[in-house]
Amino acid sequence: MEIYQAGSRPTRRAPPEYFTGTVWQDAIVAAPAPARLMATRVAFEPGARTNWHTHPLGQTLYVVEGVGRVQLDGGPLREIRAGDTVWIPPGEKHWHGAAPGNSMTHIAMQEALDGSFATWLEQVSDAEYNANAEA
Repeated sequence: MEIYQAGSRPTRRAPPEYFTGTVWQDAIVAAPAPARLMATRVAFEPGARTNWHTHPLGQTLYVVEGVGRVQLDGGPLREIRAGDTVWIPPGEKHWHGAAPGNSMTHIAMQEALDGSFATWLEQVSDAEYNANAEA
């Protein structure tokens, strides 16, 4: 068993090659093999978002606070709020982030396949991000 004391692992700025805007990450767990789980608390400032990406075994997002957006490639832009849970199936191209006027924090949970948690793709365009979102 390992216990990570609060504050023992620093908050880090998310890598700009995978995110637009200001995004902060706090590690929750990166379980050692044979477990495959990784979970991270991700805080998006208004307008911040991920690039398009996929996860080999899918991803679950649990929105902790704020208002955000999520979209599957070819699907409608959806609004998400605190208390919502989003399941993204394996291999589905998608993005997620804060709404234009609100911050959003979620817990992102995914499993690795052969050591890979995600495949990062192109940035989300401003036109894609600023489309009308469905509730």
